[in-house]
Amino acid sequence: MLINGSCHCGNVRWELRQAPSSVTACNCTVCRRYATLWAYDYLDQGISVSGTTSHYIRGDRKIEFHFCPTCGCNAYWLAVHANKENKRRVAVNMRLIENPDLIANLPVDHFEGLVTFEDLPGDGRCVKDLWF
Repeated sequence: MLINGSCHCGNVRWELRQAPSSVTACNCTVCRRYATLWAYDYLDQGISVSGTTSHYIRGDRKIEFHFCPTCGCNAYWLAVHANKENKRRVAVNMRLIENPDLIANLPVDHFEGLVTFEDLPGDGRCVKDLWF
């Protein structure tokens, strides 16, 4: 099942080739400000992106946060460097999904990205619990 998302004006788009088993909410200094829900894979494998973006590279210089220069929506983050297999990790902002019903029941995983960089235990909430 393909899942598509776009910024508000439609200039930046992403496509996820299969539904994720969950989405991730991170509390790092950037993600908590963007209020994103992430789904992960590798660029041009499980996820493709299109459109001209501006980006912000956070202090550790490992992740680029890409956003639409027209409407400002944060669309995805992209690893600055490829891994040993020459793949670049990417995460798309699931809050930009075109059909939210497709992910309403996905569990929300929590990642402690501020201090410990650890996955936190699940709390039973799903995407629809965060959208009101």
